[in-house]
Amino acid sequence: MKKKWPYLLVATALTLALTPFFTAAGAFGEEELPSRQKDVLPVVGSYSQLKKLLEKNSRTNAGPIYMESAAVAAPAAPMAKSADTALGGSADFSTTNTQVQGVDEADIVKTDGQYVYQATPQEVRIILATPADGMKISSRITYENGLFQPLELYVDERRLIVIGQASESVKMQSSVVSKRRLPYVQDHQTVKAMIYDIRDKTHPRLTRQVDVEGQYLSSRKIGANLYLTANQYVNTYAILEEKNELPGPQYRDSVQGEQFQTVPYSDIRYFPESIQPDYLMVAGVNLDRPEQKMSLSTYLGAGENIYASKDNLYVAVTEYEWPQNAKPLKESLTPTFVPVVTKSNTTVYRFGMTDGKLSFSGKGTVPGRILNQFSLDEHDGYLRIATTSGEMWRQDENTSKNNLYVLDKELKTYGKLEGIAPGERIYSARFIGNRAYLVTFKQVDPLFVIDLSKPAAPSILGALKIPGYSDYLHPYDENHIIGFGKEAESDKDMAFYQGMKIALFDVSDVAHPKEKFKTVIGDRGTNSELLSNHKALLFSKEKELLAFPVTVYERSAEQRAKKDIREYGSFTFQGAYVYHLDLKSGFHLTSKITHLSDEELKKAGDGWYDSKNNINRILTIDDTLYTVSEGFVAAQELSSNRQLGRLSLTK
Repeated sequence: MKKKWPYLLVATALTLALTPFFTAAGAFGEEELPSRQKDVLPVVGSYSQLKKLLEKNSRTNAGPIYMESAAVAAPAAPMAKSADTALGGSADFSTTNTQVQGVDEADIVKTDGQYVYQATPQEVRIILATPADGMKISSRITYENGLFQPLELYVDERRLIVIGQASESVKMQSSVVSKRRLPYVQDHQTVKAMIYDIRDKTHPRLTRQVDVEGQYLSSRKIGANLYLTANQYVNTYAILEEKNELPGPQYRDSVQGEQFQTVPYSDIRYFPESIQPDYLMVAGVNLDRPEQKMSLSTYLGAGENIYASKDNLYVAVTEYEWPQNAKPLKESLTPTFVPVVTKSNTTVYRFGMTDGKLSFSGKGTVPGRILNQFSLDEHDGYLRIATTSGEMWRQDENTSKNNLYVLDKELKTYGKLEGIAPGERIYSARFIGNRAYLVTFKQVDPLFVIDLSKPAAPSILGALKIPGYSDYLHPYDENHIIGFGKEAESDKDMAFYQGMKIALFDVSDVAHPKEKFKTVIGDRGTNSELLSNHKALLFSKEKELLAFPVTVYERSAEQRAKKDIREYGSFTFQGAYVYHLDLKSGFHLTSKITHLSDEELKKAGDGWYDSKNNINRILTIDDTLYTVSEGFVAAQELSSNRQLGRLSLTK
């Protein structure tokens, strides 16, 4: 019987770190889900059953392992648009760059066309942004006790929703946890959503709080419906060793009272083929119905990536299967750490979303592992998934390969395209209508254009091979796509990334895509949050505007003379790069904006750090461009770059 293992896997020529993940299929005689997957998942049911499930999972945990006679292979933004009707007004302002239109994603900065809302680790600020020469802080929501740290926020016409991580000690009912009725205090790490009435911006009023135990995974907001996901670690050792019953995961909804509630084991479900020592908490709140209690579903398992369409929430988890001839390290007198062949799969759990309520509606599994949320896409009733299987460092049949799968409404494989770019892995993926764009990389950047018009038979339309790679792909129009990543140069069999690269790809001739324009910022060491977080992008095709935060490193003249492509540059700039972009002239840098003072720049050495004056978001309101850091908000005219105002945000 094959064993499944967790997502944490670091495979190199000499070491392998692995954390236990899933047990074998068919735990405790539970049958697989029905083919239509409409039935309810089985419940944990009781504390004793939870112990049995975790004990079986624990027995399959072999810990660090080795492979006998194993051969070691050498490792080789947001579109500016008019305000939504929900926000009212007529201002033209930018919104958070999201994956799916109509599905909002939380961010550290939002605007409603008049105010800017900012979440920092200590507080939330509501800033009057218009007029630009009269900017001021309307109010601050502070959390000085250190028990709540804002992470992200949402805003609409009436509400501000602040999502963060909370810590609090809670005294449990003794009868729940001990027959001896001893007092029991539990420290809670919860994901908290704090909902404020902001019709009076100077006095935001807290109207509701919801908590789910665990660490924040992700969230989405669709209209007035908020959906939260969290992972809560299960202390398997304590449960198996503790004689007294330990409580299940906790939650709280101020609509139901100020006390934490315990999810009974009769309400915790699990996936028959996948038992993991974590709880996945999936919560929904209808913000327009304050009397309606929070919808909460709890599963024995955990999520890694979240993708949401308007109707469904998908939670993706990577599973690893370990070969039968792998043995626990403890059984070896002379342990040897070597890479071994593992098989990875991605399992996707689907939840229907309606009016703030969630319900499990299906499960599907495909070979390989995904990169991020952009590896998934729902279109015309199908779910498309891009994965990488195998390992780049292998040079045999187990080398990495890239794949695309199409799942039907029952989340069964309906079409597939496998074995793309052997020896490389996916660096970025984007689905747009009936096309998919994949970027793989090892020494060059192949951009693959894939036809999905026939879901049962995906096919490659064309490919372009150029130096470098793209970490993020953003649609420009139906025939052009923008890639953000790194330039690369090769030395023998190794490629070394260089400065940040922006490219505009022309895919109008799908058989022969081409790089129409490109620009490179700085040298080796240059980086941008955009490369790992799409929300850092500001893009408006109508305004011919492209902007993002960037930290620039540049080589000196002496360094350039040495022509050492492995050498890093020195820090020279942090701030926003603002471009004019059109199909005739390509990228034209119109402005470089920094919040760092001359003194800070003079004090900078070869590197830089996460300063409070680092610009992290750029937005527009009408014809004004705003740059935001924790220390300042600055405004300038788009047409002339003339500075209109600057507001200090420090107390």
